[in-house]
Amino acid sequence: MKLNLRQTVVDFLKTHQEERFTARQIASWMFDNLREACEEKRRNSQQDLSDDAALVQQLVAEIGVNRPGIQKRFPQVRTTETRPRRYYWSTTSEETEVAQAEEVIRPAKGRAKPDEPIVGEHRLYPLLCRYLHSELGLYPKRIDEKRASNRRGPNGNKWLYPDLVAMEDLGAEWDKEIRACVEQTGAQRARLWSFEVKLLLNRSNVREAWFQAVSNSSWANFGYLVAAEVEGSETMKELRLLAASHGIGLIVLDAENPAESEIRIPARERPDIDWDACNRLAQENTDFRNFISWVRQFHQTDNPRVGDWDLPEAVE
Repeated sequence: MKLNLRQTVVDFLKTHQEERFTARQIASWMFDNLREACEEKRRNSQQDLSDDAALVQQLVAEIGVNRPGIQKRFPQVRTTETRPRRYYWSTTSEETEVAQAEEVIRPAKGRAKPDEPIVGEHRLYPLLCRYLHSELGLYPKRIDEKRASNRRGPNGNKWLYPDLVAMEDLGAEWDKEIRACVEQTGAQRARLWSFEVKLLLNRSNVREAWFQAVSNSSWANFGYLVAAEVEGSETMKELRLLAASHGIGLIVLDAENPAESEIRIPARERPDIDWDACNRLAQENTDFRNFISWVRQFHQTDNPRVGDWDLPEAVE
């Protein structure tokens, strides 16, 4: 009995529609359920597959090699870009997937408390704050576009305000004499960061999300698009092309373990802050005005904790 790996992957995913599996999970299923075919593969292989783990690893490798061919023939087979890559079968359009991902997520029926809040994209904000402070040493602040005094309709402000901003203390590890010297010379002591957060990026929404990040971060030293999931290699390819032209970076946020998040595409630094743009944002939004105030107080006191930052210990 010969193992038809491509067809086996397709049949397995089709049987478990919308469920997501790593290549290792699929390979392990093959080994457990198609033992006769796997043993024939072992016997016919020119490699040393005497160890079961080696055979499973060979199946994992072959799934990865065959992925482009599988997806070309069966577009319903999709993968995530996050590591480890996950495979799944879906007949849902990509536009619908984005809409579903961006809908609020309510607690399961029967387990919710009467006053339990609706949870959506905003559940990622405290996780991102934790990653930014713990791993990058930044001081983050949530910007609520609803606090803007100049409302522009249901989605008017989404092109103006980022979801989060942050301050970087450049001299956090400097000797006190160096810090004092830099203060006296008026050299740069902090860099400002901007973040636009999405639950899901795929081919249907990637350009809109990217240019939203471009628009919202035009004032900052660094601008990043943040996503909990990036779906498909074509989406990642598009992101890299856009990054080369516009300098926005990409952070893939691990919602299960924020410390494992990673900067997939580094942002290109802008040497100067656009203070005119900052002035507009500060005049219309109290959150952003507070952020700028804390940056000012940091320069006056040399203490980055003068502000009420959204630090991990302050985030529920």
